[in-house]
Parts: sequence; C-alpha cells; structure tokens
Amino acid sequence: DAVAAAHAAAWVRFQPLLGDLVAELPRLRQPVDAAGNPLRGLVARRMWAACAPLRAAAGGFLTPMAAVAGAVAQELIAAYQRPGITRAWVNNGGDIALHLAPGQSARVGLMADLSRFDTEALARTVAGSLRTDAGFTVAHASPVRGVATSGWRGRSQSLGIADSVTVLAATAADADAAATVVANAVNLDDARIQRAPASSLRDDSDLGERLVTVAVPLLPPAVVQRALDAGLQVARHLQARGCIHAALLVCQGSLARLAPIGALELV
Repeated sequence: DAVAAAHAAAWVRFQPLLGDLVAELPRLRQPVDAAGNPLRGLVARRMWAACAPLRAAAGGFLTPMAAVAGAVAQELIAAYQRPGITRAWVNNGGDIALHLAPGQSARVGLMADLSRFDTEALARTVAGSLRTDAGFTVAHASPVRGVATSGWRGRSQSLGIADSVTVLAATAADADAAATVVANAVNLDDARIQRAPASSLRDDSDLGERLVTVAVPLLPPAVVQRALDAGLQVARHLQARGCIHAALLVCQGSLARLAPIGALELV
C-alpha cells in the first residue's frame, strides 16, 4: 500500500513539473550569477542553487540546466520518503536520487563508456546479469543521496573529453551539476579532438557558440592522463568545499578516483 501511494504521489507531482520548467526556460538557459536566485518554481530554484556554488569552478559560465535531470529526480524521490518504504530510487537518465531508511543500502552499477553499451544485448540479458564496468554501494550511513554521470558521449553536450565522470553528492541536483563541471574540466587543447559550436548541433542549446566535443580519436596515454589530472583537480576543489563526496573519472580506459567512493569494485 505504501509503494502504491508513493507511485501515485510521484505521478501527481510529475504531471505539472515539466510545464513549470518550460515556463521559466529562457531564464534557466542563462548563466547563474552573483545577483541571487531569480527563479520561481521549486525545482527551477533547486537547479540554480545547485549550480551557483560551482560557477567559479566552471570558469564563470554555468546555467541551471546543468542540474535539470538531477533536480527532477530529487523532487520525485520525496514521494517515497514515507513510512513503509525502506529503499527507493528515481533514475532520470542516469541521474539518480536515493531514499534509504536506516540499515538499508543501494547497489549502483556504472557503465563507464557508452560506446561499448550494446542495447540489443541488454534486451537479451537475464535480470541481474548485466555486466557493468564498475559498481559501488551507497549505505544509509553515507551522506550520499545523489549519483550522476556526465561525459562527451550520450545525450548531453560536453566541453571535455571524458567518457564518463560519475559524482556522488548529498543530492541528485548537486551530483548532476558537479558531474557536468568535472566532465567539462577533463580536457586539453589538441588538434585531433573534433569540436563544434553547441548551437550548430542543437539550436536550443544553452551553451550557445561554445565549442563542444563531437569526436575524440585514440590519444596517447600521457595526453589522456593530463586531461584526467585537470578534471581531478577540479573534483578535489569541489570535494574540499563540501560540494561532492566522491568521483570517478574515466577516459579511454584510464581512470582517476577521488575517494571515498563506497565499496567501489572495478570489473
């Protein structure tokens, strides 16, 4: 009964949510600044609040859209924080909000490189047997309630060359925004990397004419490591400020880990 009630409440909350965000979309596509949160809706304000502390780490440009998927997941997980439900998660395209009662934990699998993700094989996979690149456990005692991944592959645009950057943070909105910033920082100048203005790929991009990554050839290990080091430096800065708990950065089979990342198992 508790699960059924939570599902119903989540659906009721979700129905107007996207419309509310669209109503403020022009402002959501503008960078956060020091003038204060100008947005009205609860989720929109959460997006801005998650991005504002990261503005300097992002080089002065970050729009609230960097936190949209995580902020929506975070809004919906509230429907499951009720008696009778000991464990729940909302997974919004890989940006995950968690609810964990005392004594509970959640196992999260990571597919670090989407180029190797075989959707046809997934359709034939027996439940529980999908092989992932890594996995970790988030326990109730951990401060983590949000997990998000960003990179140049997938549906989002990125300034960097990371195949994936997975961030663990106190909330899904915080994790989403931070994953975007750290993934952008896994980067370097190299003529072999193909880039294009974001607006030329998607006319509604909040990144405008900024160059985003469209193709990354196989790079020498030393070059990959320099890019990872640049991203890790930003991740450490965010961790020191309390913005994130942990991170895992992956680029062309190499990785950088910002501990602690709860029982991380690389496979």
